[in-house]
Amino acid sequence: MKGMIAKLAALAGALALSTAACAQDYDIALNNGRVIDPETGLDAIRHVGIRGDEIVTISETPLSGTRTLDVSGRIVAPGFVDLHAHGQNILSGRVQALDGVTTALELESGVLPVADFYERAEAEGRPINYGAASSWAHARIAAIMDMDPDADAYWFFRYIGDPRWQNELADDERLSAILRHISTGIDEGGLGIGILLGYAPGIGRSEYHAVNALAAARDVPTFTHARFLSAIEPQSSFEGFQEMVAVAAATGAHMHISHLNSISLSDIDRIAEMVEGAQARGINITVEAYPYGAGATGIGAAMFRGPDWRERMGGIEYSDFTVQGEPLDEARFHDLQENAPGTGIVVHFLNPDERPEHQAYLDRSILFPGGAIASDGGPWALGSDRLMGDVWPLPEDAHSHPRSAGTYGRFLRIYARERGVIDWPEAVAKASYYPARIMSDSVPQMRRKGRLQPGMDADIVVFDPETVSDRATFERPAQTTTGFDYVIVNGVVLVDAGELDPSVLPGRAIRGTVASGAE
Repeated sequence: MKGMIAKLAALAGALALSTAACAQDYDIALNNGRVIDPETGLDAIRHVGIRGDEIVTISETPLSGTRTLDVSGRIVAPGFVDLHAHGQNILSGRVQALDGVTTALELESGVLPVADFYERAEAEGRPINYGAASSWAHARIAAIMDMDPDADAYWFFRYIGDPRWQNELADDERLSAILRHISTGIDEGGLGIGILLGYAPGIGRSEYHAVNALAAARDVPTFTHARFLSAIEPQSSFEGFQEMVAVAAATGAHMHISHLNSISLSDIDRIAEMVEGAQARGINITVEAYPYGAGATGIGAAMFRGPDWRERMGGIEYSDFTVQGEPLDEARFHDLQENAPGTGIVVHFLNPDERPEHQAYLDRSILFPGGAIASDGGPWALGSDRLMGDVWPLPEDAHSHPRSAGTYGRFLRIYARERGVIDWPEAVAKASYYPARIMSDSVPQMRRKGRLQPGMDADIVVFDPETVSDRATFERPAQTTTGFDYVIVNGVVLVDAGELDPSVLPGRAIRGTVASGAE
């Protein structure tokens, strides 16, 4: 009998040790959530085990770990990937994390020198993953105006109204210099080439072709802000998209179209049909859009100049432009454009809340098949000073476009919950998998993002489909999204029970193939 008791005691001890080992097998266990993986089509109650910075298992039975979270009634999804994030600093990343973003990339504008961008970000730390393209605009300003660029996406705003870089045709020598700058940026880890063509619409067509030919040769995408902003031909938005389609077909470059919604204006149906036709014929074109009827830029931009620019934008009024929430009149508009062309403005080009046809225009962009949601969000400022450094919380009177805080909460609230024009798996795909897939061919790191599977990066969001919502408005933009219970970046809990943890900066650099050494 004593022997039997001893054996039973030993077995109980072994089982206890085994149970303890299992409890420690995962650093984080997310139990009972509705797990959505857009790549495999999984949409079911599952249990997610995370070890270190990696998803280890998706289980049909509950798991235990160092930290075990019951996420019943919540959607567990891959972290959102923003391909169009100009606010590349700590504060902007924290605000975006509360909107479900775990990776924010500066691709439309890009930066130069790219190496300086990564060095600065690494030294400061980032709450979410970050990366940037090599900037054509920076390269052109540097080559045409004979100066050194600064690794800040907003550096070009200093020259936003300068006709020298905007209109001067590049001879062979200067074109070579532009291409050298860009190529160096790719060598330093640039994720492609950002092309702000709409800010210099007078440049040569052959230059745009050459930049895309370089991208094709280096096997990286281009991210283009189309040449024109107009519903009237010639020099219409349709013509700008036609140029992009033609260049993509001729060079073989992967052509990514930035903010399909804001550039297409009222001509979105014809433009979308053209892009879809090109895709159906094998042209590598991808798109993105954001769920607002207003954009933001500098008041000195070329698109707001010329004798008939307001007519071309559909009869837009000066009062449709605001600075820090205040509408402009004609005199103030021209004063700022002449004397402070870098002044940030919000421009209301659609009114989806009051005009059903405008909502239909926006829907055509947002619901474009395979299209990504991207914020085009920017940094935050108090008055004329950008908020930089380790800032938290977001000051109540800080200003930016509301998309800088609420893009994904707004998209999920309006399109999935309130209107039901898209189901939750497709909504998750547009915010996570589709943008990651757009980058996956050229950036190996992105093959582990936007997917909720064993072996993928532990970038995960947990949100309540019944309450997730944006709060940022044009009048009060400094209001963060609600409904994201947990946001995990590289296995680190950044948003915990709806509260951001400012003590952690788990973001990592996303680099191009050359700099990362990946194949």
